[in-house]
Amino acid sequence: MRCIRCGNTDKSYFYQGKAGMYCRKCIGFGRAMMEEDHEGIQLDQVHEDSSEYCLQYPLTKYQRKASDECREYITKMDVLLECVCGAGKTEMVLGSISDALRCGKKVCFAIARRQVVLELAQRLKQYFRQAKIVAVCGGHTDELDGDLIVCTTHQLYRYHHCFSLLILDEPDAFPFRGDAVLHGIAMNACIGHIIYLTATPDDVLMKRVNDGLMRRIVLNRRPHGKDLPVPIIRIQPVWMMFMTLLYWLRKHACKPRIVFVPTIKQARILGSVLHMLMPCCVCTSTADNRDEIIEQFKKDEHVVMVATTVLERGVTIPNVDICIWQANHSVFDEAGLIQMAGRAGRSFLSPSGDVLFLCNEKSKLVGICKDKIVQANQSCVA
Repeated sequence: MRCIRCGNTDKSYFYQGKAGMYCRKCIGFGRAMMEEDHEGIQLDQVHEDSSEYCLQYPLTKYQRKASDECREYITKMDVLLECVCGAGKTEMVLGSISDALRCGKKVCFAIARRQVVLELAQRLKQYFRQAKIVAVCGGHTDELDGDLIVCTTHQLYRYHHCFSLLILDEPDAFPFRGDAVLHGIAMNACIGHIIYLTATPDDVLMKRVNDGLMRRIVLNRRPHGKDLPVPIIRIQPVWMMFMTLLYWLRKHACKPRIVFVPTIKQARILGSVLHMLMPCCVCTSTADNRDEIIEQFKKDEHVVMVATTVLERGVTIPNVDICIWQANHSVFDEAGLIQMAGRAGRSFLSPSGDVLFLCNEKSKLVGICKDKIVQANQSCVA
């Protein structure tokens, strides 16, 4: 027995109810009855001329090489596009999207965060001006069909065997990583091949590459050609960490600054203290107005934002500098530290950026993170 939605085959998750047998593993998405022929949404044909796109700036030679290689291999197998934060992964898959649309195939771009779905949908509308692009996420589910659908990974349950090309952004991150249900739903939504976009592929993705089941394409250079900002590590007692943080915040007062902290409690405490000394806002997963906080922060470059890992991926703030408070905390993992550091130095106007890791004790993980960023810079061709 196999669940038609998530692909579960564990018999312990199947339950015989009054209406028939259903899977309890993906019950959060509604009952998937085994006896029903689950066809999902019936999507219309792709519009003519939807494949035409216009870039606002030309790809660099490294981006173009990665884009061409992706277009070549995605027709044969899944592709892992492993690029450093800010390398322009979205722009490098536009060619593959265009090829699929030209053949009349449906395309989906699946992302973890709702806010990023809305932002990316607007960007893609600027590129594919003749295509119907639909954003599907919480609060935006009235219209589900388009030539190119941008949705949260949770919304993929609506699309059973619908997409010839599925692009999964940050598959190594929450909520997709380690979630067998979401993974199964994504597999059942795609009838063709998948492009995985990430700067920090996990062991599962790398195993598929090593087994020859997926093509790996690597790009360690941002469009502006500058190195990734290498974190400065400071190991100090907590009271001295705070003094160092104040000095760093004032030194970079002319730029937007994000201070990442490991817990919601620390975000509230540190945010309250800093608010007495300078303009400061707090952004955590518990904030109902998280989108508004981010938008306001983008407009006022003199404000300090204290944030949890909710902002470690998918959010681009031009000209921002980054500090990670207690970077040695067990909440942070290698991928998360690299992603948070990767928020800095993305802008052409401020390609260097500044990243500070504050630790209250030595951490092997923090050192590994720094070494990987250094190695990425060294692997780039000048």
